[in-house]
Amino acid sequence: MKFVQRLVLVFTMFFASFSSFAQKDSVQLQRKARKFVREGNELYKQEKYTDASVSYQKALNNNGQYGKAAYNLGNALYQNKNYREAIPQYELKAKTAKDKDTKAEAYHNIGNTMMEMKDYQGAVNAYKNSLRNNPNDDETRYNLAVAQQMLDDQNKQQQNKDKNKNNNKDNKDKKDKKDQKDQNGDDKDKNKDKKDDKGNKDQKNKDPKKDQDKNKQKPKQQQGKMSPQQIKQLLESLNNEEKKTQKKMNAKKAKGRKVKQEKDW
Repeated sequence: MKFVQRLVLVFTMFFASFSSFAQKDSVQLQRKARKFVREGNELYKQEKYTDASVSYQKALNNNGQYGKAAYNLGNALYQNKNYREAIPQYELKAKTAKDKDTKAEAYHNIGNTMMEMKDYQGAVNAYKNSLRNNPNDDETRYNLAVAQQMLDDQNKQQQNKDKNKNNNKDNKDKKDKKDQKDQNGDDKDKNKDKKDDKGNKDQKNKDPKKDQDKNKQKPKQQQGKMSPQQIKQLLESLNNEEKKTQKKMNAKKAKGRKVKQEKDW
């Protein structure tokens, strides 16, 4: 029994000693963190924002939940226009803040950073969170009104952009349909021309010699023009008729003519 009591006493003393050392170590880290914050503040006043950021980061390395170091680091990053990196520092400050005024300041700075990034919806949300913690902050209320107006303008521009995009798409669809219709018409004309060309080609491919032989076999007769055979027959007929007529005329003359006699005076 006594052995157990002694063992418990030993463990109690050990944990007490360990807790004491841990507390001392934690206090030392906090002192270092505060020291780095002070150094950072002096650099910040000199507008050496990059060097100040380094000091604030060292402070956070010694105390990761040091809200003041995070808030000041956010401000230094903001001054260097490193807006995206500044936001998590302000969020850490808002998370660790023990009073509403400090929390409101953190959200206010988040809103300012969002405005610089043109994230107007995020800025509106941040300013509203700030006013929930400090409704009497006129500066935050003014910034909220500006952010809301910028958000409305941005939404209108996006709506107009979407409308123009849809109109351009409709116009493109109409143009594509018209082009397709014209293309179909051209294809029909091409097919027609191709068909005509084929017909002409077939006609041109006819054998002219064959046509000439055909014409020789069946000579064409012009209307009103006699063939040589008919002309020959006609001439022979006329010649025969002329001979008959001449013979009749000679017979008639011979019958009525006086015989020549000597004169009688």
